Amino acid sequence: MRRTDQRRAAVFSGYQREVTGTPIEELVERGPFPDGRNGSDEPPVPGGPLTEFASDLLLGVERHREELDRLISDQAVDWSIERIAPLERSLLRTALYEILYRPDVPDEVAIDEAVETAKVYCGSDAPAFVNGILGGVVRRLERAPGGTA
Repeated sequence: MRRTDQRRAAVFSGYQREVTGTPIEELVERGPFPDGRNGSDEPPVPGGPLTEFASDLLLGVERHREELDRLISDQAVDWSIERIAPLERSLLRTALYEILYRPDVPDEVAIDEAVETAKVYCGSDAPAFVNGILGGVVRRLERAPGGTA
């Protein structure tokens, strides 16, 4: 399975976790949509249990959620984290987790994947919003002493 599909499975699992309160363990075991259908006309998200990569993303986001949300909030001037649509929040968190904790994923790849996913599954303003938040966080991280926020 392509990494793009695995990322999307992790993003949709994070979205489902937030919206429905489904336990993480259950999402890892069955995935966000066991049959691959997401209830829309958009391309399906891979069904079935999460892969090791997708599980790492989902569990990592959950472990570092407070830090990720702080970075998003700091960059999203005049927007509280709760005001950001749940799917976009999940996209941002997942991409930031990759940027901060997955050295095997270049920052540009994490950002591009999030923007492309936003183009497919979110509203028309979402790709620019996601790109702006992620790009801003990366620029801040590069300027911070030691490369951290």
